[in-house]
Amino acid sequence: MGLCCLVSLVTSIACWRAGFWPIAGFFGLDMLALYIALKVSFRRGRSFEEVVISPIEVFLARSDPRGVRREWRFNPLWTKLSRVDDEEFGLRTLTLTSRREHVVVARDASPDERAIVADGLTRALAQVKKGF
Repeated sequence: MGLCCLVSLVTSIACWRAGFWPIAGFFGLDMLALYIALKVSFRRGRSFEEVVISPIEVFLARSDPRGVRREWRFNPLWTKLSRVDDEEFGLRTLTLTSRREHVVVARDASPDERAIVADGLTRALAQVKKGF
């Protein structure tokens, strides 16, 4: 961010001296927009999901960027993993379903990362169900 501000400042001064003074304001707006975008990105980076699968339960905890935590608990024998695949974009949605409750998993992950999570969850659920 500091390097971008420095380049923007030097370019703004050069444009101001050349008589193109409105460009300096636009560089300032660009830096403000970049700062806001980075702040939002870092804030969203603090969110996470935790999935624990045991013979007793499937536990899913999600913490949002503000620190609010939600938890779900499912019976592993009644839990199913649903996926929505797209030929062009890959794995679009991954959902844990148990009875009437549906929870989207790995919603902030890329399609490739979501596919890795889906494979791991599928194997873990199959292993728990195999034990019964």
